[in-house]
Amino acid sequence: MLANITFTMKYLPINNKLFIKNRKKFITQLKSNSLAIFNSNDIYPVSADSTLPFAQHRDIFYLSGVDQEESILIIFPDCSREEHREILFLKETNEHIAIWEGEKLTKEAALTTSGIKTVYWLQDLDKVLFEIMTQVENVYINTNEHYRANVETETREARFVKKLQKKFTGHTYLRSQPILQRIRSIKEPEEIALIQQACDITKKGFKRILSFVKPNVMEYEIEAEFIHEFTRNRSDGFAYTPIIGSGYNACILHYIENNQKCKAGDIILMDVGAAYANYSSDMTRCVPVSGKFSTRQKEVYNAVLQVKNAAAKMLVPGTIWADYQIKVGEIMTQELIDLRLITQEEVKNEDPKWPAYKKYFMHGTSHHIGLDTHDYGILTEPMQAGMVFTVEPGIYIPEENLGIRLEDNYVIQKKGEPINLMANIPIEVNEIETLMNKA
Repeated sequence: MLANITFTMKYLPINNKLFIKNRKKFITQLKSNSLAIFNSNDIYPVSADSTLPFAQHRDIFYLSGVDQEESILIIFPDCSREEHREILFLKETNEHIAIWEGEKLTKEAALTTSGIKTVYWLQDLDKVLFEIMTQVENVYINTNEHYRANVETETREARFVKKLQKKFTGHTYLRSQPILQRIRSIKEPEEIALIQQACDITKKGFKRILSFVKPNVMEYEIEAEFIHEFTRNRSDGFAYTPIIGSGYNACILHYIENNQKCKAGDIILMDVGAAYANYSSDMTRCVPVSGKFSTRQKEVYNAVLQVKNAAAKMLVPGTIWADYQIKVGEIMTQELIDLRLITQEEVKNEDPKWPAYKKYFMHGTSHHIGLDTHDYGILTEPMQAGMVFTVEPGIYIPEENLGIRLEDNYVIQKKGEPINLMANIPIEVNEIETLMNKA
């Protein structure tokens, strides 16, 4: 007998009603006489017997709550056998695994986690799959179609799809992604609460470093302070590779080395977010190494803050991302003129494909956020209530060794302005200076 161990992740249990709702939304979009299959991620090797930490595929987590390797979810709503309308296949736990790795999900724990009553061990997959594949016409497979995806490694999902299509050649294969891109982009209240939890942990990390930063501290020491606070608050860790860039490094958009000394008089740009229960937060704050902004630093900082606040107000139902970016660019253009970084003449003669403001603000203002930091969502379709977006304008002036980006996470409402999930994280110049100089 295995020991009586309660299977838990670092984060607190999530009510399985969320995953039941998510599956219902997905099922309503399926064609009749169809099944859909989802796989967990691989555990990726480093070398020798070393592996990277396991990170669950967000789609199977979204639909089941299962946060474990070697897991498969099958959804077959029209199956004549009711018990096969939703099936989980899991790696069977045993005494050996319990001793060396810790007990895996039992069938009872899987039901509690997912709300799925039928759970098989993986060794039953081929037999059960053959039985149900003889009954279906369409098979929904899961491929990565995110607009930022650039996948070179063959994933567990990709290998499974290849094997499936080779064995069952007479079926019509359809894509789950168009469905998931839409339903995952609109968050349930439970999901927003989990993102809020991630944001609240991020706040704790940020407040911790405000009393820690001083001249000659290393960027990686700041990173260490963040992860200390994240871990002690049940975070999964960083939602993405943190950017801690001081001085000129703040002008490198994807600077992740975090290995330089923070010099007196410089600004540190920190693009850092905690993950909680696989949900991401995404914050950027900029603080002065010496505890006080110079007049010029404050001028640029407040310009970025004004753009962020103006941009956030545009996150309302019906907004098209491309139109939104154009409007943000117009606001940023005026701020850059006021900062004497570009001229009216440059704006007048600009290339419409690369406006003058792009010299100092070269990236997009917002992206979806949720289970993925750059979450699912179709940017060509209108924004809807329940979507969660970042807002992150920046001004980067390499010739001044100054980069400022400010970023919060917002939930679009049915009416009125969006809710800022990071409203309680200090951002005003006076707030930051006061906290950094607190005795």
